[in-house]
Amino acid sequence: MIIKGHEVKGSLVDEETRCTHYHTEKDRIAIKFFCCQTYYPCYQCHEEHGCGHSAVWPRKDFDQKAILCGTCGTELTIIQYMDCDYRCPKCNEDFNPGCHLHRHLYFEA
Repeated sequence: MIIKGHEVKGSLVDEETRCTHYHTEKDRIAIKFFCCQTYYPCYQCHEEHGCGHSAVWPRKDFDQKAILCGTCGTELTIIQYMDCDYRCPKCNEDFNPGCHLHRHLYFEA
């Protein structure tokens, strides 16, 4: 599905990147997976529809754009995402703070 000009793969349920696994009002980001450089709404979507292996973003690449706001289409670097207090710096929409529980699945500690 093309969302705000970016291809997002997975089990999407709407045009703000919500998926069958995570679909609350605040679930509005997609994450570009390091292993395949493709946006997915969550790690489960990547497991079901992805490249077949998973690799986390290395700390040295945290300056790369890897987070997509499903509301406005802004791409954030990993550093910007980690420092944004769960709110898009452009459109001010809330992101799900519960995503921090899965941070280790996407980003090197």
